[in-house]
Amino acid sequence: MDAVIVGAALVRDGKLLAQQRAWPPHHAGQWELPGGRVEEGETEAFALARECHEELDVVVTVGDRVGPEIPLPGGKVLRVYSAALLSPGDEPRAVEHTALRWVGEDELDDLDWLPADRDLLPALHALVSADSQ
Repeated sequence: MDAVIVGAALVRDGKLLAQQRAWPPHHAGQWELPGGRVEEGETEAFALARECHEELDVVVTVGDRVGPEIPLPGGKVLRVYSAALLSPGDEPRAVEHTALRWVGEDELDDLDWLPADRDLLPALHALVSADSQ
């Protein structure tokens, strides 16, 4: 089985949460969705909730898949899921990243996304648009 990387499309008030990478050096400064590797014995939803807790210090509920599966280097695949803060008053913080930013639909294309996350922009636009209705 391919290694699965999960990402969270965390939307609140018509804005998507993006985080800016600190490493590796060739990706530092680029933006991505929160998430990470699914470890052995974990479901994708459990892994995503764990990663959001580790990276953002928040508890999330995991929803439906967003967009297509994205092939990654090294035989990995990226699967993104919608997510919501369990306590809407919680504010994510950048534990492992340089910065966090809530991005409106009109700003999505302006960020320097990692290539895999850039491939998801059409689906992310639709998700943010639906949330801001």
